[in-house]
Amino acid sequence: MDEMRYRDRAEAGRLLAMLLVAYAQRPDVLVLALPRGGVPVAYEVAKALHVPLDLFLVRKLGVPGQEELAMGALAIGGIRVINADVVRMLRIPDYIIERVVAKEQRELERRERLYRDGQPPPHIQDRTVILVDDGLATGATMRAAVRALRQEHPARIIVAVPVAAHQTCAELRPEVDALICARMPEPFYGVGWWYENFAQISDNEVHALLTLSLSSNQRG
Repeated sequence: MDEMRYRDRAEAGRLLAMLLVAYAQRPDVLVLALPRGGVPVAYEVAKALHVPLDLFLVRKLGVPGQEELAMGALAIGGIRVINADVVRMLRIPDYIIERVVAKEQRELERRERLYRDGQPPPHIQDRTVILVDDGLATGATMRAAVRALRQEHPARIIVAVPVAAHQTCAELRPEVDALICARMPEPFYGVGWWYENFAQISDNEVHALLTLSLSSNQRG
């Protein structure tokens, strides 16, 4: 089973890129990474495909006291997705939602300043967007990202990950235009199990990879 494990996120990105060659060197294609773990994977994908890399910052809006339960998501640019079923079921008042939104908005803005150095966010409308993360367990963050991204009116949304739970892929597939799950091992165990090196990615690493990608695109 060890031969199915990736050495690290960079190797996973290079192998994932081989499944995405149909999108190489296309002017309409943009690779968007979900920080932080998705950034080293997406960096390798974008480099191999010779397309731009950027970030899609999204924060889950957790129910207070049950933070793992998402009542919605917030993305950069003021994009908000609310899970009406959860809000209605738990009778969450508007002022609680706004309090959580304000907290997560501050974190989004902190990361935006830290990662982007004043660079404007990418133009997404009418583009083919490849959303990349290092793996899908429950898929909650990716699902939130997809729903938020839809509000920016891309032409197509492709989700691409090196490893995912089979059930999660089955549930996510109807929500996107294409889904590339390079490996769907059974039993799944968790995303980190399928990497020999699954060290946490720092804010500095995210910033460095984004800067490197932006500078190479400008040279190209």
